[in-house]
Amino acid sequence: MQNGTIFLVGAGPGDPDLLTLRAARLIKNAPLIVHDGLVDPAILAMARSDAQLISVAKKRSKHTLPQDEINALLISEAKAGRDVVRLKGGDPFVFGRGGEEMEDAHAAGVRVETVPGISAANGAAAASGIPLTHRDSASIVSFVAGQCKGLSDQDWSGLAGVGRTLVIYMGVKTAPLIAEKLMADGLAPDMPLAVVENACRPEMRVLRGPLAALPDLVEAEAVQSPALIIIGEVTARPNAAIAAALQECAA
Repeated sequence: MQNGTIFLVGAGPGDPDLLTLRAARLIKNAPLIVHDGLVDPAILAMARSDAQLISVAKKRSKHTLPQDEINALLISEAKAGRDVVRLKGGDPFVFGRGGEEMEDAHAAGVRVETVPGISAANGAAAASGIPLTHRDSASIVSFVAGQCKGLSDQDWSGLAGVGRTLVIYMGVKTAPLIAEKLMADGLAPDMPLAVVENACRPEMRVLRGPLAALPDLVEAEAVQSPALIIIGEVTARPNAAIAAALQECAA
């Protein structure tokens, strides 16, 4: 029996209209979709009526399946001759563990194709009117994970500040530690930031404030994942304010 193919597909930041044409075609035709918890239900609804959908959603301190078991599931289904769409929020290779899944599949002799998606960072920033780079404000962008082992021991010095933009994935639960860590590294307490919740979806919220107020902002507004924290002067650009006003008008 010939092996099937594993397709690592980026579902983008949420809006089905932001899928690539390749991603949309694969989702509509796939016999099996293994998806994470950040894929919008409207995207899953595009699957054909007889498709099998398997959720391997990960939540803080609770994984439906450990990563090695997800990898084994993908390989097992492909070796059974099925094409598998591994559907991930954002882009498979930006905090999506797509690299790990690809490596294990290749080691098992299974063919893998990658279909890039709009990353959560790019999607959230664009929807919020925040340019991650700007000639007057930032020429460097860094992406970090705010929820991982050894967070307090990681060296983030130099990643944020004047002329730089820092995008933090999975940082809602660790917001107090993040603010404390960055200020201890010398970042000004009044450095502007934005928290973008449910980017590119009808319920999207963009919350702004200074770095020192990040923990209080997250708590007072009851911010929930998926959410990104964008830190830097770009979050205070005029276009960001215009986008916020337009969002309020549309609500």
